[in-house]
Order: sequence, then structure tokens, then C-alpha cells
Amino acid sequence: MKIGSVAIAGLSVLAASAFTNAFQPAALVRSGVPSRSVSFGPLNVATEPDVDSTMDSQAVTKPSDKFAVQPFKKVLASNRAEIAVRIMRACTELNMSTVAIYGYEDRYSQHRWGADQSFMLDKLESATPISAYLDIPQIIDIAKKNGVEAIHPGYGFLSENPDFAKACRDNGIEFVGPTVDNLNTFSDKTSARTAAIEANVPVVPGSDGALNSAEEVEEFVEQYGLPVILKAAMGGGGKGMRVIKNKEDIKPLFESASSEALASFGDGSVFVEKFINRPRHIEVQIIGDGTGNVVHLYERDCSVQRRHQKVIEMAPAWSLPDELRAKLHKYAMDLTSRANYKNAGTVEFLVDTATMEPYFIEVNPRIQVEHTVTEEVTGVDVVKAQLRIAAGATLEEAGLIQENISARGVAIQSRVTTENPEKDFAPDTGTISVYRHSAGCGIRMDGIGYSGMTVTPYYDSMLCKYTVRGSTFEEALARMKRTLQECRIRGVKTNIPFILNVLTHPEFETGIVTTSFIDEHPELKQISSSEWNFASSGQASQKSVGTTERSLRYLANLAINGHPSELGADPKKMSGNHNDSTKNTLPEIEIPDAGMRQILLEQGPAGYAKFVRENKGVMLTDTTWRDAHQSLLATRVRTSDLLRAAPYTNAALAKAFSLEMWGGATFDVAMRFLNECPWERLEKLREAVPNVPFQMLLRGANAVGYTNYPDNVVYKFCEQAQKSGVDVFRVFDSLNYIDNLKLGVDAAGAAGGFVEGAMSYTGDVADPSKGKYNLEYYLDLARKLVDMGVHSLAIKDMAGLLTPRATTMLVSALREEHPDVPIHVHTHDTAGSGVASMIAAAQAGADVVDSAIDGMSGLTSQPSLGALVANMANTDLDTGIDLKDIGPLNTYWENVRQLYAPFESGQLSGSSDVYQHEIPGGQYTNLLFQSQQLGLTEKWPEIKKKYAEANIILGDIPKVTPSSKVVGDLAQFMVAQNLDAESILAQADSLAFPQSVVQYLRGEIGIPPGGFPEPLRTKVLEGRGLEPVEGRPGASLKDYDFEAAERKLKATYGEKNVSEKDVLSHALYPDVFIDWKAFESVYGEVGNLPTHIFLNPMEEGTEIELETAVGKTFLIKLLSKGQVKEDGTRVVVFEVNGERWFMPVTDNSLQTEGSRREKATGPGAVGSPMPGVIVKMNVKVGDEVKEGEAVASLSAMKMESNIPATATGKISRILVNIGDKVEGDDLIMEIEEAE
Repeated sequence: MKIGSVAIAGLSVLAASAFTNAFQPAALVRSGVPSRSVSFGPLNVATEPDVDSTMDSQAVTKPSDKFAVQPFKKVLASNRAEIAVRIMRACTELNMSTVAIYGYEDRYSQHRWGADQSFMLDKLESATPISAYLDIPQIIDIAKKNGVEAIHPGYGFLSENPDFAKACRDNGIEFVGPTVDNLNTFSDKTSARTAAIEANVPVVPGSDGALNSAEEVEEFVEQYGLPVILKAAMGGGGKGMRVIKNKEDIKPLFESASSEALASFGDGSVFVEKFINRPRHIEVQIIGDGTGNVVHLYERDCSVQRRHQKVIEMAPAWSLPDELRAKLHKYAMDLTSRANYKNAGTVEFLVDTATMEPYFIEVNPRIQVEHTVTEEVTGVDVVKAQLRIAAGATLEEAGLIQENISARGVAIQSRVTTENPEKDFAPDTGTISVYRHSAGCGIRMDGIGYSGMTVTPYYDSMLCKYTVRGSTFEEALARMKRTLQECRIRGVKTNIPFILNVLTHPEFETGIVTTSFIDEHPELKQISSSEWNFASSGQASQKSVGTTERSLRYLANLAINGHPSELGADPKKMSGNHNDSTKNTLPEIEIPDAGMRQILLEQGPAGYAKFVRENKGVMLTDTTWRDAHQSLLATRVRTSDLLRAAPYTNAALAKAFSLEMWGGATFDVAMRFLNECPWERLEKLREAVPNVPFQMLLRGANAVGYTNYPDNVVYKFCEQAQKSGVDVFRVFDSLNYIDNLKLGVDAAGAAGGFVEGAMSYTGDVADPSKGKYNLEYYLDLARKLVDMGVHSLAIKDMAGLLTPRATTMLVSALREEHPDVPIHVHTHDTAGSGVASMIAAAQAGADVVDSAIDGMSGLTSQPSLGALVANMANTDLDTGIDLKDIGPLNTYWENVRQLYAPFESGQLSGSSDVYQHEIPGGQYTNLLFQSQQLGLTEKWPEIKKKYAEANIILGDIPKVTPSSKVVGDLAQFMVAQNLDAESILAQADSLAFPQSVVQYLRGEIGIPPGGFPEPLRTKVLEGRGLEPVEGRPGASLKDYDFEAAERKLKATYGEKNVSEKDVLSHALYPDVFIDWKAFESVYGEVGNLPTHIFLNPMEEGTEIELETAVGKTFLIKLLSKGQVKEDGTRVVVFEVNGERWFMPVTDNSLQTEGSRREKATGPGAVGSPMPGVIVKMNVKVGDEVKEGEAVASLSAMKMESNIPATATGKISRILVNIGDKVEGDDLIMEIEEAE
């Protein structure tokens, strides 16, 4: 048969009419004739099915005049937080003065400052904060001294303590609760069980009294079997409850249950019952006047529980059969009437869902958290009724007559706690950034809190509770969902997303669940990946819910601490301009139907190569989106700025060969510094630019990393890159090592990409004195690439060493040998000859040359795209690009570049000394920045000189990532340690070389042209006990286990939060990926912030406009930064759309004398060779070490160095941890030298 809209076999109902009228007071009477209860939702509640169905909705039972108002003059709430506030509200309505008590830790709580009077509880310094609220003598003393007539204990704490009730009455203070006899009977669950048996109320088989040992539990188990449940004899709320399913758990669970009961209620007594599997938890609210007269206020369904603590409650239990509900009412009233129960209480039952038989479990002789749902459906204010009964009113005088009490509609309560469901509901603490409650029809909020409040770890984690009412369960459920979407409690973790997971679960939506529901659905706790079918996109997932909070946290941290030094933003160059200077700067342009990409897609890579060769003019590749900003701005240009230019670029450069926009350093920098997903960058730009082929830079066997990877990683990376939008793979190897190149070529080809085999250019083919890098070297390399099946050949001139003469010689020779293969030339304009060299390349037969939009060209970037277009226009080399279309794009990038001024290297002109030091353009600015970070700014000319020297020491090698990094690391090391070539060789076996240098010499990135430098290599390896790598470094690596990695990542970040692309990112850069995810968890997706907001710290008074979606705008004003607190934090106060948000931020600038590190002096002292971060510790105190042995590793920017032991002996002291920042010569550890 159906109950509401749900079919439930075997259940009967009295009626199924839906109540759709507005809520009316529910204690109704018709001229002294009992009225039939009003329908509520899917069925009627009635104790008498044959009563008159008519009623006068205006006739309401009222309390007698004697108790209508001011039953007492002054009442003390002997509790805290939400329930104390609830008590005081009832007192205020009854025109009674209120008194609060509070612990020191509660001094900012609403219940303290909301009371008419409040008094702090003293406690011993060693005592817990909770203990203050359990101090009976002190509470009584406060009450007596301040004229308190009654004490309301609320729930928890002393609410069920007979000694407290007795102390109140012994001192002439009325206890707002049951009598001492009632408490003696019912606060002890074993005596309550006895009373139930005597009242013929069915009970679960259990122990006759409290148990004192695990052995007694074992005896019970021998008789009744497992499972059983232990319960605290005193108190409730799930405290002291343990389910025992295995015999070996009896002793530890008994001890933990008893210990928890003692801590919670001051009594460690427990008893045992047979555990009923998958029951429903139903409780009946009763009120008695102590004369045997008892009324019930219907029942509540409290089956949604976690660890025996209620999470969501409903009134009434509408989906139970009416006969069963009536039976529960009778049991509750028989038991409490027989005991002459006084005041409010709850009789609780478990209903065995297999048999639908009820079993008494306990009486809670107090008000309960969930009393609000009963109030909402009956219209009875339970707390006010308690106060009237305590003042001596009979039920009738209190206005409580059973036949006049009815339940209307359905109410649902959700408890909002500051807990993290994904960490097993661990309590969270901190500052509430904003506290805004839901409101509207049928919504009630009971709780405490306010924006800026500090949540402490000392008390229960409940912050507030929402109670909603609807005419049907479905309406109440929809209202609760809306309530939790509308409220804003930010700054601390809450269980709200967990509750939403419960409310939206199909099983819960039927209205019928058991106490096992949450345990049976552990996925409910996975909140970080939660998604809900809500129309509001901002509320449809947990990820979107916290967007504003995380953005504000980023802005607050930026305002206090600025950017981390690793980002490389010069604070002196920050414009402080929060106006969006690049918005709407590009005009409308006609979008062509197709571009070069359509030819590539239609004809395939081979067809596109043929098209390029047959093209009459010269084609261009625009590097603005990758190499240009890598060379000028340390790869710091963000996706949002590329996206703004994307539609216009798609049209203006539709005839370009490609846009170089991904790969190389852009991949790790996106995560490492910009905190963006590199895959999202690729895919968003691909969607915005459908007509121009996308080109990426693939480092051969190194993919987009600085090391070797298993072959399957490189293959899978290329496969995914092609799927996400890459068309052209420019494949190179930093040492031109053929085996590494072949792996990259094969992987890109297998992915279906256009494969461009690149030769890393160094030396000067026009100068015979330049040694091994002559014309024949490159021709031989090109032959090998063509034999691999590449679709085009590229000359990758990383430093801008190609003079026009050398360009003509090399391109002409390549064209002659490979007439059918497209030739693509890349250079840097460091010396200022880039345009001339590219025109020379075109004249010599090159099909494609690289360039950058004018505003991002020159210096260490590529030559000017506009200059090439203009100089070759109307000639046989015409690029097909209209110069007029380039102008607006150039203006846009000039404006963008101003935003990134903090990342400019400071270069004002080209530098012809590049022909001497050969520093690649992309490395030039990075190396300059790293030198500044290492305190070597004034030694920049020397670093350039040492770079050339380091290159020769390492064997005169091609220099491009990662080989350029090796040379750069060695150069900086030589400057920092004041070393030359002679001293390097002399001390090669003991110097603390950068890790990259050791890896290179071992052969971990391949074999350089002409082999490794000797005897340097041998001395370095032998001094460290290392064996050389033979052959291709990655060939011996085992396949990467992507499935295992995916399982591990999903276990960490959530099933829905990890994609195949994330797994790839982690495989390539595990530490960077983890750091990025950690950043994202705190600050969110900062890529969505406009650059003028992302880069420029806000000052007090600054107001910005942040558009988070079309039609969704936030006005954010920074009001104050706050003073530094004892814990080193400041509270940054924002005004967001006129509402204040409080964001605590740790001030990283604070440094005390004690935080300054000792310096390394004397024998056995191991110091930091340069500023950096400790990334690895290889030893612990007491370990034996040998001189030269690596004891730790230091990372300075991208350079990782081993720190060697300075002596042979035992580690006596370690002064750093992994992650610590150190300066040069800071003491890392000390070695007690061996005698």
C-alpha cells in the first residue's frame, strides 16, 4: 500500500489526503469536543479515528492566566551555545530575566552576551573547559547570589544528573526538568529498562544492570550471541556507545565506551543489549506534570545517525504504519505516567524493520536537540511548557490537553556542525569568515554564530540547526535543500555538503531509512567531489560552493604577504592598478570559415606537409603564447589573457602555419607558479581557436619534464595532448641524442600528430673554427630525423646564434638534400638580427619561420611578426597575413605586457655577447631571475662569463632544456663558490655539485655529441660511488602503473576530482602536482581571477569588481588588514556586496630573533651552500657518515643540489626539517668527527 508517493508493502494508513493549507497553531479544540487531528501531508495523525472531522481553527487551548507569563522572574540557563540561547528566547517571551554562565573559552559566545546577566565559571588551570559546566556547587552559588528562581539545564552536561536537580531544590531553586526520582529512574538506562519491563513495554534483551568489567560483557555474549551494543548508563548523544561484532573487540571497546561515558557524563557505567540490525529509531515526545498525567506530542523519526548521533530528524514519523505509531504513543505514556513523570522527556524505541516490532531503548529525561521539529508540527513551545510545568502548572493549566494536540505537516531538522566529513568528521576550528542564514517561509534557525566568530576546539561542534516545515514531506525536503543552499557559513569546514548528500540520496528521498543508512553509504562523506542536481550552478557542486571564500582567502593572503618570492614578481613594479585595462580592447573581426587547421584535419599530417611545401609564400608560426612570454616574462602569462586574444587571433592568423602555445616550460609553470591546470589551458584555447593548428614543444624522451620517464608515460602524454588539441609536435632533444629523439618522434607519431623533428642548434656553421658543430653535423642529424619519418624538419636556434650567413648556408644545404620535406626555422632575437636571419631563411628555401607579435617580440624573444609580414608582403615570400589585422592584436599585447611588468628582466636592449656565452633566450631571463634570488645580481656579467666556461667544462654541448639547466646550474654554482675550471676538476670528487650536473655526467639525460668530458666524469661518479647509465636513460625504466597511481590519487582527492590528465600531470611532476592541489584546496582556481586582480595586492580602501560568471558580479572592498595577533595572524576584513567577511591570514613577514638560523662555522659544521629550500634529509641524529656523503638536498628555484658531509663522523645535531627555507651558510647540521 502507498504512503504518500512511496509504495510500502504491509503498511496500513488511516488516510492519504494531503494538507495544503497554511500552517495553523496545532493545539486546537472545538467547543470542548475533541477534534479529529488535521491532516499532515501524506497521511493523517489521529489517536481517535472516529472523532468529529470538523473543527474551529480559531479555538486554541491557552495556558491559564497564572502561568501565561512570567512563571519565574529570573531563570539561569545552565548550558552553553545553541540550547542556552533557545532557553533564553523562551524566557524572554515569558517576560523573565535571563542569566548565563560561561567558561573562559566561551567568552565570545552568543549565549554570554545575549543574556541579561552572565557570569564566568572558574576552573582549575589543569581542568578541561567542559568541566566548568559540570561544577554543581559553583553554578548553585552563582544562582543564589543573583536571585535566580529556576535553572534550566538544557541537554547534555548536568541535564540528567540527579545530584544537580537535588542541589537546586535543596537551595530553593526550581530545576526545570524531571524530579530527582524521575532522574534516578530514567537517567540510568539500566533502571529505565527495569521500569519499562514493569510497565509491559517491550525491551531489547540486555543486561539487568550496569556492567563493571569486560568479563561480564563476555558472559552476556555467551548467552545471547553477537552483535551487541554497549551504552552509557548515564547520558546520551551517542557518547559511550560501541557496537561489538567480534569477540576480540569486547575488552578494548568496553574500555573505550566506559572511558568516554566517564568523560562525558561523570559516570563510566555501561550496560549491554542485543544489537538490532538496521532498525529505525523512533522517539515519542512526552510532557508530564508529575501527577501521572502525561501527554504526547507525537513522534520523531531519528533514524539518520552517525556513530549513534542523530544527524537529521523528522516529525512526525509519517512513513510508519498508524497502528504502530499509536502503539508507540501508548507505550511512552504508560511508562512515564506510571512513574509520575514531570516535565519534558523523550521515550525512544528501535523498530525492527524485519518484523516491525518496537523495542524500548531509553528515556531521555530532558529537552532534546531535535525538539524543534515537534514544535513546528504541533505548535507547542516545549521549552515554555517546561518552564510552566516547573513553576507548578498542571498540563491543563499549561494548555496541554491530549485531544487538542495534533500534528500538521512535516518538519525536518538538520544539525550543522563544524566538522570535516572526509576526515571522519574531525572537528574544524578557526574564524567564521561570513555567517549568513537562510530565511523565508517555513524556515527556523536555532544556533549561535556571527561573522568573525572564532570556533574553538573545546566544546561540541554543533554551530546551529535548521528546522523546516512543509505541508508534505516532499515540500519540507525541498525547503531544507533550499535552506542549505541559501545559508553561508564560510571559513570553517561544516557538514552541510554531507547533509546535502544525504538529502539528495534516492533512498532518503523515499522518507524511509534505517540507522545503518550512513554506514551503508560511505560515499556520502566524500564531499569534495559532491555534485547536486540544483539549478544554481554556484550551488550545484561542492567545488563551486566555496569559490568566493577561496578567492577572498587568496586576496587576503596577497594583501598581507604579497607573492611568494619563487613567483619572481618584483613588488616594486606592481602597478597597484585594479582596473581591467585589457577588457574589450580587441575589435570585432570577421571569422573565416576555415584556416590551416582544417587542411591539416582533412588531409592529415602528410597532406599538410605537402600543402606547406607547395605553398608559394612563407608561412609563420606565432610563438606569443609560449616561447615569447617564456623568454621575456619567465613563462608567467596566464590562460585568461590568452583566452581574451583567442577569437581575434583565430581570425587574424588563420593562414599561419601554427600557434606555438603549449609544452616546454609552460606545462610545469602552469601548476608550479600560476596554479592553473595545463590541460585546461590547452583545451580552453583549442575551443576558442578552431582554425589555426596548435604546436607544442616536446622534449623527446623527457616529454615536458627535466628528467627521463618510462616510455609508456611519453606515449600516453602525446596521446592525451593530441586528444586535447595539439596538432604539431616539435620534437627535440637537448643533446641531439638520437635515441631520445626517436622515442619522442615515435610517440608523437603514434598519437596521430604532425611530427616536426627539431635539431638543437649551437655553434656557427659559417665559422669553421667553432669545432664539432659544422654543416655536416647538422646534415647528418637531419638525415636521421627524416629516416625516422618526421613530417618536417626544424632548426631550433635556442640562443639566437643563427646569423643571416649561417642561416643561408644551413637552410640551403637542407633544402638541397630534402626537397620534399618542409623546413621550419626558429630563433631568438637576442642579438637583434632575428628578422634578417628569418628573411634569409625564407630566401634560402625555408617554408615556415617563427615570430612573435610585435609587443612580445625582440630581445630574448622571437623576431617581430609584423616586421616579417611587412618586409615580405607583395613578394614571392608573402605570408598571406594582413598587416592591418596585426595592429589591434599588437595593441592588446602591449597592454597585457604592462600587466606583467613585475616579471620583466629589466633588459632594455639586445645583447650581441650572446655569440660568446650562448645562453638560450628562454633561459636568459630565468637565469637572471634565479641569480637575483640567490643574491648574485651584481655578478650577472660574471655569471654570463661562467656560463660559457661551464659549457666548455661540460663538453661544449647544445644548450636547451634540460641541458641548458645543467650549464646554468654549474655556472651559478661556480660564481657562488668562486670556482674556475681548474678547481672544478681538482675537487670534482668532493664538491657539492648541483644535482643536475651529477645527473648529466652520469648519463641520465642522454649522451652529448662527442661524448662526456673526461676525466671530470669519472672523478665525479667515483667520488660518489655512482655507476654510469649506459644507452638511452629511459630504456631501462619499468612501465609506469597508471592504474595504481589513479587509485592512489582518487583515494587522496576524491573519485570525481581526478581525471586521466591529472594522473599524467602527477606522473610527470608528482611534487609540483601535489603542491598545486594543496594550493587549490586553500585558494581555489585562481586562474579564474583576472590578472590585474591576481597580481596586484589590494590596499585598505581598494574596491574591485569581480565577475565570476556571466551576470554574476561581486563588489569587493578591502576595509582593514587588522593588527597582528599572538598567533601571528591578521584578520583581513572585506566588504563583499556590502556584507563583511573576515579572513584570517598568517603574516609571514614576522621574524623573531629566535627564528634566525645559526651560521656554519668550525669543523664538522655542515652549511647551506646557497639560499634555498631543504627538500630531502638523508640522515638522522646518531647516523655515521663519511666526508663527501650527501646528507641533505637543497632546492634553489629549479636547481637541486646535494649537501655533502664536511667530515667523517657521527651526526650530533640537525637544525632543519624538509621544507625549511635557508640562507647561504645557514647551519644545517653538525658532525662529531671520528677520532
